[in-house]
Amino acid sequence: MSLHKFYPIFDDVSWLKRMLPLGIKLVQLRIKDATDAHVRAQIAEAQALCRAHDCVLVINDYWQAAIDLGCDWIHLGQEDLDIADLKAIRAAGLKMGVSTHDDDELERVLAMAPDYVALGPVYPTILKKMKWHQQGLPRVTEWKARVGEMPLVGIGGMSVERAPGVYEAGADIVSAVTDITLNADPEARVRQWLEVSA
Repeated sequence: MSLHKFYPIFDDVSWLKRMLPLGIKLVQLRIKDATDAHVRAQIAEAQALCRAHDCVLVINDYWQAAIDLGCDWIHLGQEDLDIADLKAIRAAGLKMGVSTHDDDELERVLAMAPDYVALGPVYPTILKKMKWHQQGLPRVTEWKARVGEMPLVGIGGMSVERAPGVYEAGADIVSAVTDITLNADPEARVRQWLEVSA
């Protein structure tokens, strides 16, 4: 299946309740520092919402909960790859996206045959402190050539205004967080994203 070009990331299912009715077709639930019970309740609710709205749900980090709750997709960062049971993930039929930031990480990930690769930060990001500086659009083009048919996700400092250039540089999908969640009118911003990603 092909993934939608717009890939927002939210930290709570309350965002999905607000945003899925607008037409989002690909979303990541990225919960940090929560109890297992809270995580599982959020995932279960998110899964029901996404199925009702014909939206692909990607679970960040919590691969065991994703397996147990019958999810279809997970996303793992580099640190997560060190501790995740990739055999169990594959055996459960989960599709997997992975974060990458440099050449060594990309080589490592390509050997795992993921279902998409995320490159970031393309632009400076305020979401989290990172040791990597902005990658820039030329790196997006270079990495798309390296991953071939595999979907490439551009992430980091994304905005509606920057999105066309990132798509043009070779990204198949663009992921956004704070451009939506810190916007004075998140619903209007999502509508702009859906328009620019149509």
